[in-house]
Amino acid sequence: MLTIREAKKKDVPSIVSLIANDTLGQLREDYRDPLPEKYYDAYKNIFADPNQELMVMETQSGQIIGALQLSFIQYLTYQGGIRAQIEAVRVHEDYRGQGIGQQLFQWAIQRAKEKKAHLVQLTTDKKRSKALKFYENLGFTASHVGMKLHLK
Repeated sequence: MLTIREAKKKDVPSIVSLIANDTLGQLREDYRDPLPEKYYDAYKNIFADPNQELMVMETQSGQIIGALQLSFIQYLTYQGGIRAQIEAVRVHEDYRGQGIGQQLFQWAIQRAKEKKAHLVQLTTDKKRSKALKFYENLGFTASHVGMKLHLK
């Protein structure tokens, strides 16, 4: 049996391990033991913000096998609508291809509906062709062009 629950501080190393365990994550994350304090600071900020939900999926034995962050963004367009932003979705490599990602997304979409969001959005790196196909299979469409400006 798998459970999706709010992440706790003790889960941060497992979450960062998931985020760092791919080609792009290895380039930008600093996963080591002990985990740098900046990750715990980020967790503290996320946890304190009522518009942020950091979630994990765990096995019955307590192993963290998936994670995602869900942000609720209030804005003036769409008549003061709320959009849900899904970020940092990761599934442990031993559990990929078993529907775990789909379960995480079903949970996130249902949660967005509960919060009265009118839109669920995400971004994905163009280099993640498998992820792009996965998101399309879930019903997401590449309707906009996303742009980023990295600040140093």
